[in-house]
This record gives sequence, C-alpha cells and structure tokens, in this order.
Amino acid sequence: MKLVTFAGPPATGKTTVMTRILKELMRDGRKVGACKFDCLQTEDDKTYSQAGIPSAKGLSSELCPDHYYITNIQTVYDWGKKEDLDYLFTESAGLCNRCSPYIKNVLSVCVIDQLSGIRAPRKIGPLLKLADIVLITKGDIVSQAEREVFMRRVETSNPKALIFPVNGLTGQGISEITRAIRNMAMEREIENETLRFPMPMALCSYCLGETKIGTEYQIGNVKHIKI
Repeated sequence: MKLVTFAGPPATGKTTVMTRILKELMRDGRKVGACKFDCLQTEDDKTYSQAGIPSAKGLSSELCPDHYYITNIQTVYDWGKKEDLDYLFTESAGLCNRCSPYIKNVLSVCVIDQLSGIRAPRKIGPLLKLADIVLITKGDIVSQAEREVFMRRVETSNPKALIFPVNGLTGQGISEITRAIRNMAMEREIENETLRFPMPMALCSYCLGETKIGTEYQIGNVKHIKI
C-alpha cells in the first residue's frame, strides 16, 4: 500500500482536491481510501463516502491534532492494509503552521491557499518547507501578478518541492498531480519510521488543564516574551 500525507491550513480545499485525485486513481483501477484527522467536527468522511471512497475519521478533541495524528497513524495504516488498499490518503489539519505530520520516506503533500496572502509562505514552517509536493488552490480568484509573487515565495520556502496550481472545483491540474503521485509514492511499512521534523515541545501546566493566568500557575516548558 502507498501512503500519502496531505496537510495544510484549514479551508484550503484539501478534501476537494484529495477527492478529485482519488477518483482519478479509481478510474485507473486502483483501490483507494482516505482518513480525515480533525479537531472538533468533520463531515469530510461523508464527502469521501459519497464519492465511493472508503474512509475513516479521527477527532483529536482537546489534543493537538498533529500529535493525535502521529500517535494514531499506525492504526490507520493497519486499517488500510486490512482493506487491501493500493493508496491510502490521510489528511491532517496543521493548524498552527508549526507542526508537521510528515513521515520520512512517505510522500507528503502541502495544500495552501492563494487567498492567504503573499506573505503566507514565509509564515508556514515545516508544513510547507518539508513537503514533497505543494498544491496552490484558489489562484483563479487573484490577479496574475499575485499568482506569480505567491509562487515565487513558495519556491523560496521550499526549492525542492514540485509545485502545482490546482482548482479543486473544476479539476484543473488534477491529472498532472495524480501522475506525480503515482510516480513518487512508494510501497513501504511505516513502523519504526521517523518524523521529518519534531513536534512542538511540551508539556506545561496549561497542557494539563490549568486555566488561571499568572506566573505562579505556570510550570513545565514555558517561554516568556521579552519586551
């Protein structure tokens, strides 16, 4: 089975693009599946099911979604193997732009939104910088000049990645992206593999449920601003 990780900020069109790519693979006779990781609520698993794609979902609730992702990815991988899938796509939120759910030797795709602004590529950390493929959505809404500047800044942030503009609504660019995924995704087990980048450091009193404000309530890994 070939595992592919999709990640990116919220509302960038990850699910729409993933559904298009998975349907393209299905037309090639491949057996595919998807798993959505989110925080509080998601209907994306229904979107996959309506497209005839076997799916699963996991909600992290009070936990960091990417920590939740990496502690459950083996279970999801085993589910995909049990379903005898050729391709398993997983989707993670990447909410803080600092986390990176990418695993070494597993194809990783970052989906970012042209409408996030031309400075956005510099604000996104390993989520963008360590991806193998970067997909830029919603480019049809901005000017050609904005598209070119945004593309250039993505290239500066991650010069090694393949970068594709894509329209999840019309399907523009999907064939080229699907071809790249077919060529780059590898069959491999993920047990004992490692993350490409460490998760943010923890643990502090607020991680453990503290709600009061003040230094006397702060213990553990705490970082203070210098003014």
